[in-house]
Formats: sequence, C-alpha cells, structure tokens
Amino acid sequence: MRSKKEKRKRGKRMNQFKGEKNLLSEKKERFSSAGFIFAAIGSSVGLGNMWKFPYITGENGGAAFFLLFIVCLVLIGLPVLLAELAIGRSGRGSAATAFVRAGGGKNWMAVGFLQVLAPFLILSFYIIVAGWTLNYAMIAFNGQLFSSSNYAGEFSSFISGPMPIVWQGIAILITAGVVILGVSGGIEKFNKVLIPGLVVLLFVLMIRAVTLPGANEGVAFFLKPDFSVLTAESALVALGHAFFSLSLGMGILLTYGSYVDKKQSLGTAALAVGAGDLLYAFIAGLIIFPTTFSFGIAPDQGPSLIFIALPAAFSAMPFGAFFGGLFFILLAIAALTSAVSLLEVPVSFAMERWNWSRKRSVWILSLVCFLLSIPSAMSLGMFPELSFGGKALFDWVDFVTSNIMLPLGGLLVTIFAGYFWKGAAEAAGLKAGWFRVWLFMLRYVAPILVFLVLLHTSGILSF
Repeated sequence: MRSKKEKRKRGKRMNQFKGEKNLLSEKKERFSSAGFIFAAIGSSVGLGNMWKFPYITGENGGAAFFLLFIVCLVLIGLPVLLAELAIGRSGRGSAATAFVRAGGGKNWMAVGFLQVLAPFLILSFYIIVAGWTLNYAMIAFNGQLFSSSNYAGEFSSFISGPMPIVWQGIAILITAGVVILGVSGGIEKFNKVLIPGLVVLLFVLMIRAVTLPGANEGVAFFLKPDFSVLTAESALVALGHAFFSLSLGMGILLTYGSYVDKKQSLGTAALAVGAGDLLYAFIAGLIIFPTTFSFGIAPDQGPSLIFIALPAAFSAMPFGAFFGGLFFILLAIAALTSAVSLLEVPVSFAMERWNWSRKRSVWILSLVCFLLSIPSAMSLGMFPELSFGGKALFDWVDFVTSNIMLPLGGLLVTIFAGYFWKGAAEAAGLKAGWFRVWLFMLRYVAPILVFLVLLHTSGILSF
C-alpha cells in the first residue's frame, strides 16, 4: 500500500505529465514562416514605438538619439532576440520551462517564471492604454474629440471616470478572442491581416505629416543628427528602449520560438523582426515630428504628447477628424497586436502547468488580468489614494515591469546563452564565424550594457 504522501507525489507527477502532454499537443500547431515573422513583428510593433519612442527621442535630441537607438538595436537587441528564439525553439515548452528543457538546470526554472509573470503584469496596464486608444479612435471619427480645445482637461476627465474600465474590458475581450483561436488560426491570421493594414495607415499618415506647412523642420530634427546633445544617459535610454520595443526579457519570443518550425532560419527571422521594428520607429518619427513642429508643439512633452498635444494638431489641419481617427486606429492596432503576444505567454504556461485547455486558460487569465487592471486604472483619477511614494499604482506596475523585470530577464538570457547553454551553436543555426560574433556579444558586451541599463532604470545609477 502506498502512503498518502507517495500518492500525492504520484498524482502531482501525473498532472505535470498531462499538462506537458496537453501543451506538446498544442505545439504541434506551428507558425508558418511568414506567419511567425508577422506575429513576432506584431509583438514588437506596439505602443512603445508610437507612444514612447517619439517623446524619449524628443527629450534626447532627435536624430542623434535615433541613430544611437539603431546601433543598440543591431549590436545588442538582435543578439538577445536570437538567443530568446533559439532557447524557445530548443525547449519547446512554455517560457517557464524553456531554459530547463533547453538543457539548463532546475535553478533556471525561476528565470522562466519571471518571464511569465512580467508579460502578465505588463498586460494588466497595457490594456488600459489600449482602451484609451480605442476610445480616442471612436471620438476622433465622430468629431467629439475636436468639439473642445481643452484637450488636457478632456483627457484628465476621461481617465478620472469609469469609462476607461469599460474600454479596457473591450480591449481584453478582443485580445482573448484572438488567442483562444490558437497559434495558426488566431495569432497568425490576426497579425497577417493587421500588420499590412498597419503599414498602409503608417504611410498614409506619414505622407499627410511630411506635406504639412513647416514640416521640414520636424523632418530635420529627426533625420539631421547633432551628436553634441547626446549624453551617457541617452545611450542607456536608447538601449533600454531597444529592449522594450523588441519585446525582449518578457517571455514572448521564448514562447513564439517554441512554435517555430525547425526548418525556419532563426538568424533570418531575427533580422526580419529587427528590420520591421526599426521601420515602424522610423515612420512613426516621420509622423510625429513633422506634425508637432508644423503646429508649434514641443516634441518632449512625455506621454501627454499623444493624447493631449496631437489632438490639438489634428483639429487644426484639414480633414483633421479623419486623420486623427486613422492615427488612433493605428495606435489601437499596435496595442492589440502586442496584447495578443503578452497574453499568449501565460496561456502557454497555464496549459503546461495545470493541464488547462486553451479556452479555459484564455478566459481565466483574461478575467484575472482585467480585474488586476482595475485598481491601476482607478489610481489615475477615480481613486488617487491608490498611490505610493508619489506614484500612482499604474505607474508603479509600469516601473517595476519595464525598468526592473525586463532588463533583469534580458540579462539572465544573455548569461544563460553565453555561459551555460551547451546547445547554443546547434540551436542558433549560425555559421561558425557568425556564431563566434554572436557568442562574443552575449558573453562580453550585452551583459555589461544590460546590467548598466538595469542599474539606471531602477534608479541606482544616475548621471
């Protein structure tokens, strides 16, 4: 007769086996080569490059900062991106077990859990902003947005009321509806439709922006570098944004890598994702800066640039309601493609860990995420008491995930791939020369720079 303790252990092993079997069954569904590229670009083409990139570029001098961002993306971002994809494809599990399945010890399981928790927490505030963009798209098209010139007051009134909770509910429902359809039937098809649509909207808005009166000054600010304005802090900000914009350190690429066919060239895929992210940032700059300079708006206004300053610009241009509506639809698409990627990470984990079906995983996690998002949304106006140390709860979640968890996750990826992973060469699929370059970057360059970013973003290191 087995003791109760033995029975519990056996039951636990059986549940774990069933969960792994359930997930492995799901993993039989693969991205097509093109589908994977679209999905990976969709994860990186989010609010970061349209909302965050313009104002940090404005704060750090324009064109010189943009060139620095390109250098960081190519030299540091792409090697880490390739490492995450290779670990994910080698592990063929959720982000929580990717490192162990790829050949790491059980201690690396904690790193995997970090990369499941981070995207879930990010999603809890990301859907709030996604909801804002959906609301602004609607009120821009119907003209309500431009009925008053007090855009700061309108935005403050909106986020202080109950409607953001309704809109973030809509955002998470759309996200859940895509993820529940699976890898090829949902995520891939969603991105194959929306990413080309996103490109069309980008080019339409770019053409409108660069043809505005006085737009040349904004183009020059973005494309003519003045390196005297750069500082050491600018370099760390650029590197940090390269990480954020490529979705590094948040388990997405580990999870997507597990859905990639073995015949897919990961090096080519990494280059395609990096190029897509860079192109999006480039066009975003050619939309934001010509528009702001044309209407005398300072480009360094922080997050309020999108929801307060730009509506004022759209209201002053011909067919402003139409172009303003297109702009916020563009933001909403960017937000939703990233939200889908963020939700897939914990869904993959739940299927593996608890033997849940995809449908059950999606609905339970979406509900928990929505409930978790409500206090953050309320901290911005309805209940300012939800603030600590001068920061609203919304800002604290953003700070902890973006400034601590993501750089830490990226740092641990470089250490694992550079020093502990014996199967790195085979998994990356690089030729000998390129493999040595990649390994050198992961061992001696990326860890140092990412560690500096972590110290800077966490507030320990300042200039």
